Amino acid sequence: MANTFLTVQEIARAALPILHENLVFPALSYKEFCSGMGKKGDVVQIKKPAVYSAKEFTSQIDVQDVKENSVLVTLDKIADVSVELTAKEMALNLEDFTRQVVTPAAVAIAEKINADGLALYRDIPYTCGAAGEVPSGIATFASVAKALNDNKAPLTERYCVWDSEALASFQADSAIVSADKSGSTKALRNGSIGRLIGLENYMSQQVYEHKKGTLTGAMTVSSSAFAGDKQIRIDCTSGTLVKGDILKIGGKNYVVTENATASGSVISAKIYPAVASGGISAKTAVELVDDHTANLAFHKNAFGFVSRPLEKARGAESYVTSFDGISLRVTFDYDISTKKQTMSVDTLYGFTTLYPELAVRVLG
Repeated sequence: MANTFLTVQEIARAALPILHENLVFPALSYKEFCSGMGKKGDVVQIKKPAVYSAKEFTSQIDVQDVKENSVLVTLDKIADVSVELTAKEMALNLEDFTRQVVTPAAVAIAEKINADGLALYRDIPYTCGAAGEVPSGIATFASVAKALNDNKAPLTERYCVWDSEALASFQADSAIVSADKSGSTKALRNGSIGRLIGLENYMSQQVYEHKKGTLTGAMTVSSSAFAGDKQIRIDCTSGTLVKGDILKIGGKNYVVTENATASGSVISAKIYPAVASGGISAKTAVELVDDHTANLAFHKNAFGFVSRPLEKARGAESYVTSFDGISLRVTFDYDISTKKQTMSVDTLYGFTTLYPELAVRVLG
């Protein structure tokens, strides 16, 4: 007989703090949440954080408009963990049930959400470090800070998310280990590894390894590209480009925004940012950055995380709870034909890149 105190409400309220504590990327991003119910595929409009320019005051102020630019975000992700429960699990008290069932489910959902957020590295063309070389030394943090400074990122709320190899490298460096790691009086989240040179640093096992496309041959710009162009043609032998590939052309970085395949020894690549004033001349050399670990450094407003509560499941015992921009649903269902009790834990969300210039891909 099931423990009568083991309700979906209690389980949901136990699971949400565990999920919240294990989220790294959403906690470091601009968050938008409302209590209105949502479903997968919904498109919501959120306001981007305003950006202003400081002006030199002479004799009269230069009034700037409050630009409430908006961006559409698709709630295209549902992270779900569903488990079959036996009479043994259902007979546990809440503490034991949380330890054996709820915590692993919440951590798995957090890992998926973190991974989905870190996948936004594919939108970032700005880099520092070298492909294939593990970041090391305190100079790494200085180069990251410089890259953000060069792109005029605000000096506060700057974060880095490193993979485990980078973390091990930093932990072996006495100059880094002995640096001030307090950073904040707030309780540290899982993954926090301290503050250095104005950067709050975290480790995540979900940092991506980028595998470049298969483009081969002596790569050059096929025909001149002009200011504002978002696509360039490249002479090559054969092969592909994949979203997230970085092209170095004329001393500038461009990120490939869509997969492409060469045809007739030419490939058309959609890129960001658009070609700058002055354009790109035909026959300019093109370099495709090699495979690399996509560590990320960014200001909070670079990326957006959007969440909406899911509706309670109809025809089943279901409960929805929310806190600090994240919502969680727990549903119990019983299939009489198989005599199985199932618990489903899920959450609805979406990510977007708001300001790519406020982020840097730290190659490793």
